[in-house]
Amino acid sequence: MNKFVQPRPYADPEIAARKLVEIAHAFTPIQDGRIYIEVINAPMLFQLKATSAEYKAGLDLAIAEGWLELHESGTFVRLTQGARDQLA
Repeated sequence: MNKFVQPRPYADPEIAARKLVEIAHAFTPIQDGRIYIEVINAPMLFQLKATSAEYKAGLDLAIAEGWLELHESGTFVRLTQGARDQLA
């Protein structure tokens, strides 16, 4: 391994997925529990400096685990009860 390459914290999809759930939980949902997708992708990509591939892998895993529900339009997610229980 190159000694000049820094490890990427969100290269692990599970860590990225948990961070996305944590970010989603921090926001007050709008009507019907919706959280606009940009509310979770902006902090992940621009503040935490995850790559788009790391973000996508985390989002896909969070959906597959049943922590987030992605609307068919792709414009918002909902935090599931399973995710809320995990954060409690």
